[in-house]
Amino acid sequence: MWLTLAVFSALTLGAYEVTKKMALDGNAVIPVLFLNILISTVIFLPFSVLSAATSLLDGTPVRVAPISLLAHAGIFLKAIIVLSSWLFAYFAMKHLPIIAVTSIKSTQPVFVLVGAILLFGEHLNGWQWAGMALAVVALVFFSSVGKREGIGAENNRWIVFIFLATLLGAVSSLWDKHLVMAFDRMAVQVYTAYYQTLLMIPIFFLTWYPKRRQTTPFVWRRAIMWISVLLTISDFAYFYSLSIDESLISVVSTIRKGGVIVPFAAGAAMFREKHIGWKAALLAILLLGIGLLYWGS
Repeated sequence: MWLTLAVFSALTLGAYEVTKKMALDGNAVIPVLFLNILISTVIFLPFSVLSAATSLLDGTPVRVAPISLLAHAGIFLKAIIVLSSWLFAYFAMKHLPIIAVTSIKSTQPVFVLVGAILLFGEHLNGWQWAGMALAVVALVFFSSVGKREGIGAENNRWIVFIFLATLLGAVSSLWDKHLVMAFDRMAVQVYTAYYQTLLMIPIFFLTWYPKRRQTTPFVWRRAIMWISVLLTISDFAYFYSLSIDESLISVVSTIRKGGVIVPFAAGAAMFREKHIGWKAALLAILLLGIGLLYWGS
């Protein structure tokens, strides 16, 4: 069941990346992210209220259980990590082709796998080593494709941003596994959204709002709402998968990033991106690496 949940999470996460690109294209980043988080918080509020005031959700997978102060501290730390990753990722998504962003983010399972070995005692076998090698090779050659479009880490800070987002995302994934092993998974997802909202309020009012007339204007798009809906669904399946005892964070993270096939198709069909053939070949190598990691696990 945990593998099925991981696959479902991957597909909805891929759709989330597409709606994020649609919402951010030519739009102000900070208000889009703020509204994304705020809408997610609104989605979770009824579950929190019903769980605290009634017994209607008892025994259901959407009940938000009471948690300790220690749990709140751990979730607050997760909120900081995730929000930092999202800030880097949103700015990168606005300025880079969607396939470039999602392809680099697809290497996140490599870092998660290394962390899983060091922190959770997961061991690499031959298939997993092969999968890691393919992912790294694809990333190296992808940089050469990016240079054909004027994209390179030495002259484009947005590439650096997506690398930082990927590393922080890997840290978040490893921390997620620790949290759901120790605390209620629904509480982890819900309170992460609440704390991110609190963190975004000063960011919004101190950075973008005072300069809103001198910077990129904000335009409301329906895609902003769909960002929140799709991410909420994807994360629900993700946390549910991690909460199952036999699940492996390295495998779940790898499968989840396999959803890159969705934004790749959108990049080719909707955003008319260049060098599709090269990107398709490198994406195939990435997916093969992910497949070997899955097979070896």
